[in-house]
Amino acid sequence: MGEYVLSCCSTADLSQEWFDRRNIKVVYFHFELDGVDCLDDCGKSLPSEELFRKMDAGAQTRTSQVSTGEYCDFWRNFLEKGLDVLHVCLSSGISGTYQSAKIAQDIMRGEYPDRKIEVIDSLGASSGFGMLVDAMADKRDEGYSFEDLYKWGEENKLHMHHWFFSTDLKYYIRGGRISKTAGMVGNLLNICPLLNMDDKGFLVPREKIRGKKAVMNRTLEKMKEHANDHENYSGKCFMCESLCMDDAKTLAGMIEEAFPHLQGKVEIFPIGATIGSHTGPGTISIFFWGDKR
Repeated sequence: MGEYVLSCCSTADLSQEWFDRRNIKVVYFHFELDGVDCLDDCGKSLPSEELFRKMDAGAQTRTSQVSTGEYCDFWRNFLEKGLDVLHVCLSSGISGTYQSAKIAQDIMRGEYPDRKIEVIDSLGASSGFGMLVDAMADKRDEGYSFEDLYKWGEENKLHMHHWFFSTDLKYYIRGGRISKTAGMVGNLLNICPLLNMDDKGFLVPREKIRGKKAVMNRTLEKMKEHANDHENYSGKCFMCESLCMDDAKTLAGMIEEAFPHLQGKVEIFPIGATIGSHTGPGTISIFFWGDKR
C-alpha cells in the first residue's frame, strides 16, 4: 500500500494540537486585520478570542484564500518525498479555494507524474469540515488505501450536518447576507437566525427564531431530526463558537443529555479567523453525522 498524506485547509477550525495528534497536514488561509496581513494559523499568531474582541471594538477584517502557488509549494514538500496527497478543501459554495486547489493539482501532476494527487470539495466549513477530515483520519488509521479513502470522503461528505445560529447580526448585515433594515429589526426583536449548509455547500437561512434559549432548543431539535439513529446517535459531535463559550457549553450540555450514546463529550473549538471574519462574535455551530443533506 502506497504512503500518502491527508491534508486540509486551516478553515477546518480544529486546534493545531488536534491536527498534529491526528497527523493531518494543514495549509493556512490569510486574513487582514485593519490592513495588516495575518495567517489563519489555528490561533497561534492571534488567538480567536483576541481577534473577536478586536472585531467587537470595530477592527476591520478581510480574508483571502490559499493561492494556487501556495498549494503547489505546500504539496511539493510531500510529493518530493514520494508521498501521495489527498487534500480536503473548504466548501466551493463559500470560497474559490477549491478551484485554486484543482489548478494546483494539474500543475503538480505535471511535475510529479508518478504521484497521486486528489482534491475533495468538503461542501462544509469550520469544525464540520474538520469533523469530516477527522473521520477520514480514522479511516486512514484503519488501513484504508488512498483510493478507498478518497472514495469514502466523496460518498460521505454530505452526511455531515452543519447547523448554526448567531445572537449578533452585525456581521451578517456587513457581509450582505441580511439587509440592513432586516438586521436592525432583527436585533430589536432579538431574532436569532438559524442557518445550515445545503447540498451545494452554500449557507442557507432556515428559520428566524426569537430569543437565544428558543434557538438553542430548535438547534437541538434539528439534531434529533437529522442525526443517525436520532436520539440513539452514537457518533461524535463537534461545536465551534465565537466569543460565546458559556452559551456553547450550555448547548453542549443539552446535547449530551439528549443523546446519551454520544461518542465522548461534545468537542468545542473556537471559530477560526477566516470563518469568524464573516460571522463575527456571537455565533455557535453544531456538527454531526446524519441523513444526506
